[in-house]
Amino acid sequence: MTGRVRSPCVGVCSTTLGDEYCRGCQRSHMEITLWPAMDDAQREACMQSVDQLREQVAKRFMHVFDAALLERQLLRHGIRYRPEQPPLSRAIELLRVGRGRIQQLDRYGVASLSTMADQDVKALYALLNQALLMAVERRSDSPC
Repeated sequence: MTGRVRSPCVGVCSTTLGDEYCRGCQRSHMEITLWPAMDDAQREACMQSVDQLREQVAKRFMHVFDAALLERQLLRHGIRYRPEQPPLSRAIELLRVGRGRIQQLDRYGVASLSTMADQDVKALYALLNQALLMAVERRSDSPC
């Protein structure tokens, strides 16, 4: 990776509201606090850990069947993502930003699993976000 590792912050930090873990970027309050002092290798390790956690949780709810379509839609809607960010982690960003407007998830290269088929996009994201928060709270191998 070239250049400085960009912060995973998405501008909705719930740690300012008293949460120990951010609902936006899935980092702990301590990880957020330490970010400015980290070198690029530490930041990259933190990002990989967050992406890995997001993928583990997201695969229980959805899958990306067309990563190129997902990327085009993220670009089209101005949704921030990192080039090295895995597709499922990118799909979480799509849902976070577009959950109230997306009607047909398949138009974005993403499909919910059959066990989630009766959920609309907003409900799918709510369930996913709740599972992410629970997973973050259990995470003990944080490199940050």
